[in-house]
Amino acid sequence: MAFNMFIRYFALLTVEAINLNFKTNNNRYLMKIKLLTMLVLLLSFSTLKAQEGRIKFTEYDLPNGLHVILHQDNTTPIVAVTILYHVGSKNEVPGRTGFAHFFEHLMFEGSDNIARGEYDKIALSAGGTLNANTKQDRTFYYELMPSNQLELGLWMESERLLHLRIDSVGVETQRAVVKEERKQSYDNRPYGSIIEQTMSHAYKVHPYKWTPIGYPEDINRATLQEFMDFHSMYYVTNNATLSLAGDFDIDNAKKLIDKYFGDIPRSTKPIFRPTEVEPVKTAEVRDTVYDNIQLPAVIMSYHMPAQGTEDAYALSMLTTLLSDGESSRLSKSIVDKQQKALQVMAFPFAMEDPGLFIIFGLVNMGVTLPDLESAIETEIDKVKTEDILDLEFKKLQNKVENDFVTGNSTMAGIAENLADYHVYFGNANLINTEIDRYMKVTPADLKRVANKYLNKENRVVLYYLPKPTAKN
Repeated sequence: MAFNMFIRYFALLTVEAINLNFKTNNNRYLMKIKLLTMLVLLLSFSTLKAQEGRIKFTEYDLPNGLHVILHQDNTTPIVAVTILYHVGSKNEVPGRTGFAHFFEHLMFEGSDNIARGEYDKIALSAGGTLNANTKQDRTFYYELMPSNQLELGLWMESERLLHLRIDSVGVETQRAVVKEERKQSYDNRPYGSIIEQTMSHAYKVHPYKWTPIGYPEDINRATLQEFMDFHSMYYVTNNATLSLAGDFDIDNAKKLIDKYFGDIPRSTKPIFRPTEVEPVKTAEVRDTVYDNIQLPAVIMSYHMPAQGTEDAYALSMLTTLLSDGESSRLSKSIVDKQQKALQVMAFPFAMEDPGLFIIFGLVNMGVTLPDLESAIETEIDKVKTEDILDLEFKKLQNKVENDFVTGNSTMAGIAENLADYHVYFGNANLINTEIDRYMKVTPADLKRVANKYLNKENRVVLYYLPKPTAKN
């Protein structure tokens, strides 16, 4: 929840979290896709009532291992056809990073039965839109289609699962695309390297030490056969979750799913899962990064437990208390009252394995980074030592509950959340019950986790400074 807020308000720092670039170079089609996307989202938001009751769904496995989740909602003539592959940058190895993100692009190249460059156009001509995003732990693909195009959406996803085109032309094309994306989103964008620098400083053993976009030299060196091997290991039925949400008939959907996915063979190749465990940190890590920026920034990153643990829920709520909204503690104290920062935010980078609790602060003019760091630490110390008032805690619970409901306000959101809950927790019904885990968090829990995790020996502190100007 707080992480989604970070994306909304500072998306330039987290391109690896969600890729908003459409996979087309045709400006005319790009404009149409954008317009259709806006229309679909408006329809979704205008007709979907906030989830007043439980989200009902049906789930089952095909004999080939494909897990299927179906949520029927006939209030709007839209259907989200999504497929989640349990592969992200965490499944890569040193020297061959960026593969999962690379396939996010490559899987729009076409298939044996879809010509190169036609994948987007087929969805567009049917009145739909499509996209994908890659994270550390998984890759998610989706189509938003008119409900009468359900079969088309299923066929398109089955095509790239069974008949994806992986050839030298597509690989070389996407090499260039990914390198250009990196230049625009990381190398040439102010503060664009923050997440990459944070992860590489915070992790020394675990593959979270690189980000989904990977390193360009690894993509440059990778051979066609290596890409094919990566695809054959991870993009298989027994590593995928097909999730549908929207206006369809469940019995008919099951027949169509069996038609397009039932005869795809199950992979017998072992799926690589990393086993590295990041050692417990015993000393603070500090460094300075020089970037093409105007205002310095401080990034304080604390190691936190994996998502789904009790302490992870408490830390997530703590980030909401500290920085979610203008009335949050960091904003009221440091931005408004002290005027030491233009922006301060905290968010949990919660992942399948232990992640990071990150605080980002952008200094105001005339303020030093040590001053801003000290002000942030003061607010953290207050959480550690002072009791939270009942009124403030109730407001926090209301905000968390509202964010939870909002996350299930679209068909695409429901389909994605159902798949996430199944893959990460083995329990898709958490879409209805996870809020109870948040509501079990007490004020004492917030104080406890602040004292347990938000300590200097458990953190990385990065100072971002403008590059020195060359002297004549």
